[in-house]
Amino acid sequence: MYSLSQLKRGLSTPALFLREANRLYHRRLNQRDYNTDGVDIFAEDWDNLLILDACRYDMFAEQADLGGRLERRVSRGSSTREFLKGNFQGRELHDTVYVTANPQLYRHQDWLDTSFHAVDHVWMKEGWDDEHMTVLPETTTTAALRAAEEYPDKRLLVHYIQPHYPFIVDSDEPQPFDPDQAFLKPDEPGSWNQLLTGDLQTPDESVWRAYRNNLDRALPHVADLLTGLDGRSVVSSDHGNMVGERARPFPIREWGHPRGIYTDQLVTVPWLIVEGERRNIVAETPTGEREETADDVVADRLEQLGYA
Repeated sequence: MYSLSQLKRGLSTPALFLREANRLYHRRLNQRDYNTDGVDIFAEDWDNLLILDACRYDMFAEQADLGGRLERRVSRGSSTREFLKGNFQGRELHDTVYVTANPQLYRHQDWLDTSFHAVDHVWMKEGWDDEHMTVLPETTTTAALRAAEEYPDKRLLVHYIQPHYPFIVDSDEPQPFDPDQAFLKPDEPGSWNQLLTGDLQTPDESVWRAYRNNLDRALPHVADLLTGLDGRSVVSSDHGNMVGERARPFPIREWGHPRGIYTDQLVTVPWLIVEGERRNIVAETPTGEREETADDVVADRLEQLGYA
């Protein structure tokens, strides 16, 4: 259900109102709270599952050269929160170690009620890069290799942030946007919505270039991880992203990855299978170690990652 403030905002902005109408359509008048047509990732056959956050199938197919056999799957969510709800909620995953650069599991852990054998929240403390306001892909790879060595008989689920915003641009590289039309400024979360409403006029090609470059920035480190892992590995995504394509049934130009809208661009994800010598996987009692951090740190990290 929506709050009064959300309804008022939708009515005052036609694009947001039509987004809500599309969401009601895709969620079947709120009869489902995630994409029930999507695949259960834990029912699939893998020893290592590498998640590239917000990576479209078509973009991955064009840009990734990681070997293996590329298939496609339908995700249970068009946002990370929905992906977690559709795959994680209420489950005992004691044969799995989750290495994540995304704070969403931590933010929602109470109602998700999920237990892994162990979780490494890479975004906490030294894993966070203050210059780029994200977790760099090489940092995630290092943490995953460490986990693979520590837990050789567990499934390994690795969640990269990239190609999700923020777009990684080193200080000596040209900036992808006009400074007067900067996309997703750190102190202005939710700028995908500003593109939707027309309040932000960044050219489509600039957004595409930055989004594609973020995937290119991550792929060598994904390749390094694949090389360093035993077992059957899969590279996939939690959801896709829209960059100005028309949604349905109301054909507004859509941006980002709004929850509850299940267009092909948002829920069709890569499923790249890289074969390796299989590991013997066993379920064991969780380690009992639960990392903690202050609420304001979690809120700040999420804001820097573009979550409103």
